[in-house]
Amino acid sequence: MWDRFLRACRGEARDTTPVWFMRQAGRYMAEYRAIREHHTLLEICREPDLATEVTLQPVRAFDVDAAILFADILLPLEPMGAPFQFAKGEGPVFDHPVRTAKDVEALRPVDPHESLAHVLTAVKQIRAELDGKTPLIGFAGAPFTLASYLIEGGKSTNYVHTKRMMYDAPELFATLLGKLAEVVRLYLLAQIEAGAQAVQLFDSWVGSLYPADYERHILPHVRHILSGLPSDRVPVIHFGTGTAMLLELQRAAGGTVIGVDWRTPLDFARARLGPDVPLQGNLESLLLNAPRDLLRQRVQDVLDRAGPSPAHIFNLGHGILPDTNPDAVKFTADVVHELGAR
Repeated sequence: MWDRFLRACRGEARDTTPVWFMRQAGRYMAEYRAIREHHTLLEICREPDLATEVTLQPVRAFDVDAAILFADILLPLEPMGAPFQFAKGEGPVFDHPVRTAKDVEALRPVDPHESLAHVLTAVKQIRAELDGKTPLIGFAGAPFTLASYLIEGGKSTNYVHTKRMMYDAPELFATLLGKLAEVVRLYLLAQIEAGAQAVQLFDSWVGSLYPADYERHILPHVRHILSGLPSDRVPVIHFGTGTAMLLELQRAAGGTVIGVDWRTPLDFARARLGPDVPLQGNLESLLLNAPRDLLRQRVQDVLDRAGPSPAHIFNLGHGILPDTNPDAVKFTADVVHELGAR
């Protein structure tokens, strides 16, 4: 049933619970590692044929109900004037962190049809290859998460520089997030126009914020993005980690589906958001390598906590880890379809 994912996003009846996995294409697959022997991550992102191949690898290997575009949330930042590289063992590193008014002012608006045309070409190619058999999800990073990379200069555990700008220079912080929000909005719209049948907004680090700070500094910019998307016809998944205390604010910011990470039980999220809000999640990624009987039990637990509503998409609480056994991914997808049958 090719559209069970899209039906679940709309809270409509489907034959079983749909499943896909964040980072379902990547380092845990031998097919992907073979490509990485000859190409960097950014080369794969920039070459539509490679991005298409990598996106399709898990769709061929596992019985997933959606494909997700292979790309990186940081791609829009380079054409804005913030070049970066992936340092081995450290993740993304920006050549020049954005910390002053001059830095923020220097960031350029981006026309995704020009600066990110390779991503849109990949979307079109993937849709053609999927041939109506599996829906395609596009995605982008949310303003706070992108800003944290820009301001910190890479990954961070405490977001000192980011929060310092937010508290000490709120107008400058708002200007930065406003620029990012408009680029993200146009980027997601362009992905939808190119053929993405759903999109996900990743706010991976927003759980580091106090709810009042999220409401004041972040929500207006996320709302700008999500209110500017055609969510009446294209489902929009709004995902963050560590967001148990932000769930109602996320819902207020917008999105068709609220993605829930592994720290927040789905029945807790249902109680906070109401029975009609579609949810996505939320098995802990490490459990994919657990003994199969425990893995099966925890899949059942996620399904039980999601409840009888058809408005649930099974996923992990964050991305697949690099040392995951691919057989466990297939096992999990099969178990979800078995136990989630209606």
